[in-house]
Amino acid sequence: MTRRTNTEPMLRGHAKHRRTQSDYMGALLDRVTLETWGEVIDATVTKAKQGDAQARAWLAHYVVGRPASEAPTPLQVIVQQISGNDALVAALAKPAIDRFKYPSLSMGDDDENAIRDAIAAELPARIEP
Repeated sequence: MTRRTNTEPMLRGHAKHRRTQSDYMGALLDRVTLETWGEVIDATVTKAKQGDAQARAWLAHYVVGRPASEAPTPLQVIVQQISGNDALVAALAKPAIDRFKYPSLSMGDDDENAIRDAIAAELPARIEP
C-alpha cells in the first residue's frame, strides 16, 4: 500500500512562471524585423539560384504553395490527349455550361456581379495609401 502525500504534482501545468508560445513568438517578432526577414529572403534566393535544393524547395513552398492535388500519371495524360479531353478546359467551361443548362440557378448572378462591381469601385477610396 502506498502513502499519499500532500504535495502538488510537478507536471500539472499551473506554474505561475511558465513560458507560453506567445512569449516565444513575441521574442521572435521583436528580433526579426521586416528588414532582417528581407535579408533572409535575399540570401535564400541567391542560394536557390546557385542550385541549393533546400532553398528552392523553401521558396517554392511559400511562393507557389503545395499542390492541392496530385499530378496526373503519364498514362492519364496520354489518354486525355488521345481522347481530346482537357481537364483545364472542362473546369473553366463548367460554370458557363451550368448557367446554360440550369438558368434558374444563375438568376441572381447579375445582382451579385453588380454588388461586386460596386464594392470594387468603393474599395480604393477606403484603403489608406
